[in-house]
Formats: sequence, structure tokens, C-alpha cells
Amino acid sequence: MLTNDWGLRAFVIGVTMVLGLAPLFAEVSQDSKASAPSFSLGDDHRPPVSDHGPGSMAAEPEGAPELEDRLVILPEIKREGERFFLSSFKLPDKLTFAGQSIPLDNWQVRERIEYEFYQFLEDQGESIILAKRTGRCFAPAEKQLADAGLPDDLKYMLLVESKCIAAAYSRAKASGPWQFINSTGKRYKLHNERWLDERRNLEMSTEAAIKYLRYLRELQGDWFLAMASYNAGEDRVRKLLKEQNVTDFWRMHGPRETMRYVARIIAAKEIYSQPEKYLGLTKKDLYPPLETETVTVTIKESQRRLTSIAEEYGTYFLELKMLNPEFTKDYLPKGSYQVKVPRQTCPNRCFKQDKLP
Repeated sequence: MLTNDWGLRAFVIGVTMVLGLAPLFAEVSQDSKASAPSFSLGDDHRPPVSDHGPGSMAAEPEGAPELEDRLVILPEIKREGERFFLSSFKLPDKLTFAGQSIPLDNWQVRERIEYEFYQFLEDQGESIILAKRTGRCFAPAEKQLADAGLPDDLKYMLLVESKCIAAAYSRAKASGPWQFINSTGKRYKLHNERWLDERRNLEMSTEAAIKYLRYLRELQGDWFLAMASYNAGEDRVRKLLKEQNVTDFWRMHGPRETMRYVARIIAAKEIYSQPEKYLGLTKKDLYPPLETETVTVTIKESQRRLTSIAEEYGTYFLELKMLNPEFTKDYLPKGSYQVKVPRQTCPNRCFKQDKLP
């Protein structure tokens, strides 16, 4: 009982001391605020520098302006425009691809395409680069598709297959802008040797893709099933359709990659056919087509290094490799080859020409 009384007394004394000292602390705090220099960290992130030089403690002369009066207060920077939200972009209510309507009134179809649509837009940096690349890689494909009488929309497959990268290579060992596996490439005369992979050549692989897609369209009956077959294989798609007793791609349950594949191509068309709407890019912002010409290079020795060929035609090894991604080594063996080189502008960069007789 005695212990409890002493504890109670100690508590009362402590509270009394705190309450008694509170006004004193308040006065000290007020004095400190009045004497402390005031400066903003929002603009300069540094306290104001004294006019008396480093370390000077000299008293301020009478009549000198207050410290606050000498500070230059910058106005707050305000962002122009409304805050950006990804949801401000909407998938249209109607879409077509290769002349076929897409059933966006079906809830699961819309969700699948919207998912790919926002996936593209979410990574704005990569989407901008993809859009820029279309200026360079679409032109050859557009001409070849038109000459073959196939829909121009099929060019958007290039963005999904390889991101328009000629040397793209997958875990499934598919190669090139159209991602042919070796067996399908051979079927369409794309040679793959130790030093050469024609699947990487844009014009050659586009010609092969046109033949393959035309065959798939005739086999499956529409472009959606043709594209699904391009991704998963025609036999696998036909088997899935038969097992599920459906004839419509949008009702078929298949591999996750294939179900996303077609929807992704459709979303790519919507975005990259209108880069000004979705990415703020004009046609002038796109990478221009490369100005090249094709020359015949005949090699009589056992092999010749690409560096030597590049120098002969006024370029350098890296550029020659990028213009001719089908050359997988740093040399070419004996034989004749069609080689892309930068278009020459005389008199500054001209080929070494044989003198006329």
C-alpha cells in the first residue's frame, strides 16, 4: 500500500512539473521562430548565401533590408493541360481487319482485343519506337502484298511477329521479320546455311509469307483462322475446330499465345495505323525508308570478309550487316551475291568503278 502511495505522488509531481514548464517551452519556441532565418527549399534547395562572405558573423548594418525581403520567390510551376489517363483512349465500337468485321458486341472478344490495345499503349516508349519503325519496314511489305492481291492489313503481323526486327530469333528457333521456323522456310525456298539465313531478308521472307498466308486462307476460309494457323500450325487449328465443333476463330479455345496473337494484330492495326491519334506522332516522325541499291558482288577467293566489301562500297561493317541481316557471319564464301549498300551520292561517295575502254 505504501509503494502505491509513493507511485501516485511521483506521478502527480511529474504532471505538475510538465504543466509548469509548458509556457516556458512555448516562449522559447516563439523566440526561436522569430530569430531563425526563413528560406524556401522548394525553389533552390539551398539556404541563402550571406553577403559577408564564407563564415562571416558580422552584424547586419542598420537599415539593411530584412532577409525575407532579399529572397527572390519564384512562382510555382503549373503543369499545362489535364492529367493523362490511359483510359482516355477507347477502343472503337466497330473494327474491321482484312475486310472482315470483328464481333466486338461479343463480351469476350472485346475484352481480348482491349487487353492487347492497352498493353501496347501502356508501354508508350516501345510503342513510339514500333510506330517509327513502320516507316522503314512497311514500305517493301505493302508493295509486295499489293502486287500479290492480299490485304494490306496483313503487314501489321510484322509488328507482332518480330517488332519489325529483321534479325529477330525466338526460343522456338523461328527467325526473321516473319518468324519462319526452318522447316516452313525450306518449304518456301528460304535457304538457311552456316553463313546465310534468308529468313532474315525482308523481301524474301515477305514473299514466302504471302504464299503461306494465301494457302492458309484457302484452307481455313477466313483471315482470322489463317493468322491463327500461321501461329499455331494449320493441323493444330483444324483439330481444335473439329474437337470443339466450331468454325469461327472467336469461338475457338486454343493455346493462350494463339488466342492473344490474332487479337494483338488487330489492336496493332488500330494503334499503328493512327500514330498521331494514339502516340502524338506525325508521318514526319517515322523513320524514313533507307536509300539503298543492290549490287552484285563476285568473290573469286575462298572467302572474303564483309569489312573489305563494305569499304569497297563506301560503307562500314556494321551498316553492311544491318542492311543485309541474312549474312550471319563476318565473311562470304566463294560465289556471287546480291548485296544491299547505301545509295551513293557522287562525287563524295561513289563506288570504285572500272574505267571505260
